[in-house]
Amino acid sequence: MRFTWDAGKANFNLQKHGVSFQEATTAFRDPLSVTGYDPDHSTDEDRFVTFGVSNQGRLLVVSHTEEDKVIRLISCRLATKQEKKIHEEG
Repeated sequence: MRFTWDAGKANFNLQKHGVSFQEATTAFRDPLSVTGYDPDHSTDEDRFVTFGVSNQGRLLVVSHTEEDKVIRLISCRLATKQEKKIHEEG
């Protein structure tokens, strides 16, 4: 998998959510990760949300697009308690 992102957005995301985009890329390697279409944020482009456990053991919610097999990260944050519960219950 190849990843790309805007450096300014990555810095802002780290400050706001405490999650680096580098860590976010590792959530895609989680064999139990789940990706879904995000219709609420797909007005200008198709966006997706992936829930996956990072290499630091944190459940992340990653917003992204994909074009020509390159994933462009938009934002990433820790999952909420409710999202963790849903993920754990499968």
